[in-house]
Amino acid sequence: MSVAVDHTGPWTVADVLALPEDRTTRYELLGESLVMSPAPGIRHQRASLRLAMILHRAAAASKAPVEVLEAINVILPSGLVVPDIVVTDAGATAEDAVSVDADGVQLVIELVSPGNRMVDRKFKPMLYAEAAVPYFWRLEFDPAPMLVAYELAGGRYEERVTALAGTTTHLDAPVPVAIDPAELVRQ
Repeated sequence: MSVAVDHTGPWTVADVLALPEDRTTRYELLGESLVMSPAPGIRHQRASLRLAMILHRAAAASKAPVEVLEAINVILPSGLVVPDIVVTDAGATAEDAVSVDADGVQLVIELVSPGNRMVDRKFKPMLYAEAAVPYFWRLEFDPAPMLVAYELAGGRYEERVTALAGTTTHLDAPVPVAIDPAELVRQ
């Protein structure tokens, strides 16, 4: 169902959270601007599910007190975003809320979509750094799958690892995990 949005004035987090659930569109609040993007495609969703499952299994194996979730509302100091995958502190999701605060988030992962390249590569990482989210990963699809892992240092993300398709790369934080980006998209 698509939602007709009739709104006057600046948007707030409460305004966005009050919108009816709509599985065809993602709503995010960047500053006071409502940003709508279409639901992701099959390749994107396949990779998101597989990566979330890998992280979930790794968290369970290491007994890390975290929860791995896909496409949840995260409240930042400057708005509300819906990262593709989020790893939260277990306590951050204790209540059945519709959002989590950024201070309970350990890792955000964005899967770069054709229509959101600039936002996923440039804008959102700045917002996540401003919110002091310790880890940010970005999965690129083209020309070949590639996962880039960043860690927050001095208020900015520094690239730590680039995992290329066809190579299994080991990452230690926030949970120990081994990933081959090619396996995330393979049919």
